[in-house]
Amino acid sequence: MKTYEGANIRNVVVVGHGHAGKTSLVSGLLFTTGATQRLGRVDDGTTVTDYDEEEVARQMSISAGLAFAEWGKTKINLVDVPGFNMFVHEAKMVMPAVESALVVVDGVAGVEVVTERVWNYADEFHLPRVIVASRMDRERADAGRVLESLTSAFGRTVVPLQLPIGSEKSLSGIVDLVRMKAYTYEMGGNGKGKEGEIPGNLAGAAQEAHEKLVEMIAEGNDALMEEFFDKGTIPEEHLIPALHEAIREDRIFPVLFTSGLGNIGTDKLLDFLVDYTPAPTEREPVKGAPTPNNGEPPTRKVADSEPVSLFVFKTVSDPFAGRISYYKVFSGVLKNDAMLQNFARNTPEKLAHISVMQGKTAVPVNEVHAGDIGAVAKLKDTLTGDTLGDKAAAIQYPKIVLPEPAITFAIEPKTRADEDKLSNGIHKVMEEDAMLRFFRDEQTKEFLIAGTGQQHIEVIVSKLKKRYHTEVNLKAPKVPYRETIRGKADVQGRHKKQTGGHGQYGDCKIKMEPLPRGANFEFVNDIFGGSIPRNFIPAVEKGIVDAAQRGFLAGYPVVDFRVILYDGSYHDVDSNELSFKMAGRIAFKKAMEQAKPTLLEPIMSVEITVPDEFAGSIMGDLNSRRGRIQGMDNKGGKTIVKAQVPMAEMLTYGADLTSMTQGRGSFNMEMSHYDIVPQALQEKIITQTKAERGEVVEVEE
Repeated sequence: MKTYEGANIRNVVVVGHGHAGKTSLVSGLLFTTGATQRLGRVDDGTTVTDYDEEEVARQMSISAGLAFAEWGKTKINLVDVPGFNMFVHEAKMVMPAVESALVVVDGVAGVEVVTERVWNYADEFHLPRVIVASRMDRERADAGRVLESLTSAFGRTVVPLQLPIGSEKSLSGIVDLVRMKAYTYEMGGNGKGKEGEIPGNLAGAAQEAHEKLVEMIAEGNDALMEEFFDKGTIPEEHLIPALHEAIREDRIFPVLFTSGLGNIGTDKLLDFLVDYTPAPTEREPVKGAPTPNNGEPPTRKVADSEPVSLFVFKTVSDPFAGRISYYKVFSGVLKNDAMLQNFARNTPEKLAHISVMQGKTAVPVNEVHAGDIGAVAKLKDTLTGDTLGDKAAAIQYPKIVLPEPAITFAIEPKTRADEDKLSNGIHKVMEEDAMLRFFRDEQTKEFLIAGTGQQHIEVIVSKLKKRYHTEVNLKAPKVPYRETIRGKADVQGRHKKQTGGHGQYGDCKIKMEPLPRGANFEFVNDIFGGSIPRNFIPAVEKGIVDAAQRGFLAGYPVVDFRVILYDGSYHDVDSNELSFKMAGRIAFKKAMEQAKPTLLEPIMSVEITVPDEFAGSIMGDLNSRRGRIQGMDNKGGKTIVKAQVPMAEMLTYGADLTSMTQGRGSFNMEMSHYDIVPQALQEKIITQTKAERGEVVEVEE
């Protein structure tokens, strides 16, 4: 296939709430450009970007999918990302690789919870946004209501650039408010509209909307404003570049109307992406991460003339092709068989058989220009977030910071054969899923798996079975409690052992005090006069850190405390690192006895969307779960409740919400902070945890 230079490329992430029609819209765009021979449908499992067997079975996107459409002289890279809360981190992962976001909203529901979340992600990355009201052929789809919902959520800079012709099943086309022409389509046809005059019943509304649009574009530009007042309009040749500029600077968020399944308006959307969204070469030079010597971070212009550098934004683990890395070339031209340096791991990598992705199909290319997105299989050491480039021109692009996983399950293999395969299978899945954690509980020796929610973990279990033939059982999710202190302590920890010959002797005096929530741990060396030799001080800290990891009340890690080491003594012969490590442990346990230890629990920020008639019962239920209501909002017959609720009370909430709202409620939650567990519950949790761990926590004298 031919290769494209940066000025003729558009990189677009397709975001929005689950079931808003993103994947169907991408299918329509690909069909209209001739990239596919038929209009793919999510229900039939025939879409290009939802090809994983889990996505086909569940009829939802789980992972970012790549596709490209060639339209005129431009290549449009489309990254279709999931819209369900548990997988929406995929949207954040790919945003550094694109220059604009296509925000898809449902023609009936308008702005939903995840719409606002991905909008905020786009804000974070300063991405221009184009809003597409999709599924406009659905029953109860309403352009006026969608625009109201968008304006209420995102402000007056949301402006329609089109109006739909007809509504619901009679949707037949769109009016282009820039060129003031109508385009009509055949439902489910080839996506090419027939140009004509604006229907009489829409002429007045179209003229009014056109004038409002022109006025908004002219705002802040004196020459255009003058032209607008002189002529009452702005000619097309001035309007188009001005609109391009306004969209690029986030002064205008345009709204277009389509039907993905009906393939209505897709050609105009493709025209729009080419004409109005920024090319990679228009973006500011890309900044690298700060250098270790605190010098000015290096930057790269998105240009073929710069040294080659690329950023790996996604890894896919394919059972047949192995590890596939999706990358964005930020600078230079990547040639096939190039030998590059991985700056994150300081290892060389050969990029053989570079390609561009059309869903799961790799289309081979000989080179990838600055600004384009490509893929390569079987890199040795490279993972998501790594930067590769010319060894002589080092740069490392910043990695994406994701929130911590929200829920943990114990996982055990069903058979001995599964046990042998488990670690390999899970590590392959972890390569492509940045939100997955897998680790061993030191106390219980159980293997634990952590993710964004129950559905996320269920998808992982299903992948292990289907891809890697590994079957596992999940045990009830564990709440990651922590321990902390509320008081101060001043204690001595002495370890003395005589066993004939050399003995062991370590002695330290410490003060312990609480720190603010989230501060974790601080160690202060306040030793003067050499009462403990300098080389033994790290051993005291290590002993304290080890003991804190093992916990005091119930075996949960101790956090948010400061230890000041201020005195001690040593023996010329019997003192060594191990002795001072033991002394640190003893001091820690003694200090915990004095410092009013307490249990902390994770508190989740929860957002629940339900039809208005269920609002009362939802509020009552949240109160029974020790929830604190933070606010309520009403949008189009739905109530949105924001609350903070302890994680322990939310472990089965998905199923409970479904039964309370007859399946019409949805929620998302993410970790907010840790807070003290009410005293009445502490004893119960401590007793239960000790019983589960099969141990009694003793205090070492």
